[in-house]
Amino acid sequence: MNAMMRRVVIGTTAVSMALAVAACGKAGDDKDKDSGSGDKTIGLLLPDSVTARYEKFDKPFFVAKVKELCSDCKVEYANAAGDAAKQAQQVSSMITKGVKVIVVSAQDSAAIKSSIQTAVDKGIKVVAYDRLAQGPVSAYVSFDNVKVGQLQGEALIASLGAKATPKAKVVMINGDDADPNAGQFKKGAHEALDGKVDIAYEQSGLWKDTVAAQKMSAAITQLGAKNIAGVYAANDGMAGGIANTLKGAGISGIPLTGQDAELAGIQRIVAGTQSSTVYKAFKPEADAAAQIAVNLLDGKSIDSLATETLTSGSGNKVPSQLLTPVSVTKANIADTVVKDKLYTVAEICAGEFAAACKTAGLQ
Repeated sequence: MNAMMRRVVIGTTAVSMALAVAACGKAGDDKDKDSGSGDKTIGLLLPDSVTARYEKFDKPFFVAKVKELCSDCKVEYANAAGDAAKQAQQVSSMITKGVKVIVVSAQDSAAIKSSIQTAVDKGIKVVAYDRLAQGPVSAYVSFDNVKVGQLQGEALIASLGAKATPKAKVVMINGDDADPNAGQFKKGAHEALDGKVDIAYEQSGLWKDTVAAQKMSAAITQLGAKNIAGVYAANDGMAGGIANTLKGAGISGIPLTGQDAELAGIQRIVAGTQSSTVYKAFKPEADAAAQIAVNLLDGKSIDSLATETLTSGSGNKVPSQLLTPVSVTKANIADTVVKDKLYTVAEICAGEFAAACKTAGLQ
C-alpha cells in the first residue's frame, strides 16, 4: 500500500470512528436526558395519610395506570400528612426535580394557590385531584360532590323511616372547611335533609375522628342522649370516632352516615353501628387522573376526558371530569365494594364481624 492510499484509509477510519463516537455520545446524551430530567416525570401529591384510601388505593392505582399508558414515565410521590405548609414545600420540590405535570389533592385548596401559580409559571401543568384546588389548574378529576352529600342525606332519611319528621333532631358533623369538597358535601346533605328533620347541632369535625368524637360528645350534652334521632358524618373516619362516642353514651340503633367506603366503615355497617357510606370507586378516579396527566405530558388534548367546567374558589374555569358516587348500605355491600374487589368477604368478615356477616348474608 503506497503512502497516498495509507493516508486515505487512515483518514476514512478516523472519520468513521469520529462519527461512531459522536453517534454513541448522542445516544448516551438522550438516555441521560430521559433518566436524569423530569421530561417524563409526573408528580403525585396527596393530602394526608389518616384517610385510608390515599395510600392504599389512590396512589397504587394512579402509578399503575401511568405505567400502563407510558412505560418510560416516572411518578414522584409525596404525602402532606395533613400539613398545608408541607404540601407547599412538596410542590417546590417537584418543581426543582423538573416534573412536567403535577397531580395534587390539596390539603388546603386556598393555601396551595400560590404554589400552583409558581408551578404553572415554570411551564408545569397542574391537575387537581379529588379536591378542586384554587389557581390556574389545567384540569380537575373527582366525583359529583354535591351528589355525595345528597346520597348521604337521603340514606339518613331512609334509615330514619317513619321517624324522619321536622322535629327529629339530627347532629351534623361536616368536613374541614379548608377542603372545598366539604362545602359541596354539606350543600348536598342540606338539600336532602332541610325541612325533613331538625338539624339541631352542626359543627366541623375537620376530617379527624378525635375532633368528630369531641363534637359528638358536645352534641349529646347539649341535646340529650335520648333526643338524638340520627347523625350525619361527612366521612367514615369521623364516623368511627362518633360511633365510639355514641357507644360510650349508651346510644345505639340510630342512623350514622359516612363516606369513602373504608373497610372499618363497611364493617360498622355490617355490625349495625353505622347505617351507610358513600362508595367513590377509587380506581376509575385514579385512572382518569393518570390519563389526563399523561395526555398533558404528551401535549395531547383532554377535551374528550374533561367534558364539564367548574369554577374554583379563585374564580378559575376548570375543565373537569366528574364520576358518579354510589350509596352503600348493608343491602348492597356485595354488589358494590365486594363486586369491585375493593375488599374480599374474608377481609370484611374477619374476627368479631363474622357473626354479623352471616346475619347480613355475606357469609
